[in-house]
Amino acid sequence: MWVAELRFRLIADTKLSMAEQQIRRYLETLIFNGQILGREFPSYQTDDAFCSRVVLPAQDALAKQHHSLLGLAAMEALAQAGLAYPQLSLLGADLMSSHTDPCQVPEYFIVFNHFAENISPVRCAEHFAPVPLYRLQPTGSKQDHEELIRWQLQYQALDEIQMQQDRVVDKSAEKALQGLHSKLNRQGRRFARRIEQQEGKACYYYLYSGSSPDCQAEATKACPSCGAPWRLEQSWHELFQFRCEPCRLVSNIAWDCQ
Repeated sequence: MWVAELRFRLIADTKLSMAEQQIRRYLETLIFNGQILGREFPSYQTDDAFCSRVVLPAQDALAKQHHSLLGLAAMEALAQAGLAYPQLSLLGADLMSSHTDPCQVPEYFIVFNHFAENISPVRCAEHFAPVPLYRLQPTGSKQDHEELIRWQLQYQALDEIQMQQDRVVDKSAEKALQGLHSKLNRQGRRFARRIEQQEGKACYYYLYSGSSPDCQAEATKACPSCGAPWRLEQSWHELFQFRCEPCRLVSNIAWDCQ
């Protein structure tokens, strides 16, 4: 990941509210296409420009060819607010972020989320590193990845809730994460299938397992989708002890039982 600054130079008289609106619109298109990461971006005004600090998944993330149609339209609309095309300055590698997958074309994928990581929800299955979403075919109806990212935000919110020791919402968050047929996981598996169909490569879905009513039977549990044995001889990426090829599911021995 890279920390960068976008500089929107003033080329005509404008109102602060109008400039702010167009910059926000443009940044949102970048968020929903996976070109910048996060939701909050420190921004400030200089004598001749507006500037925003962003985090990029890769150095080329903001190349024009990676923009969605909405992103290109928002870029053109900057002129209506008296702003030039943004100028990009790379400030350096983000020391606190995961490294983006080195594969330009991964062989297969895993849809995986964690509340503490502000990265793509799609991983390269070989390196278990995040794959920038703009490198994938659009997964949403707006020809970008907005629906996938909005789903990811809900997943991460529930994951953070269930990690708290003093839970305000007891067990309901964990049930949503752990239940194969919960609305959250049904949606997530649909995205995984869509990626597999569009990319023509296997895409697994991670089914979270936090607790189990029977830890003694946990190591030999069957695939919750098809009922077949799915225990791996060796842990995959030091995280997954289960994988079902036909169902495209991966999971772990419940954390409470490890």
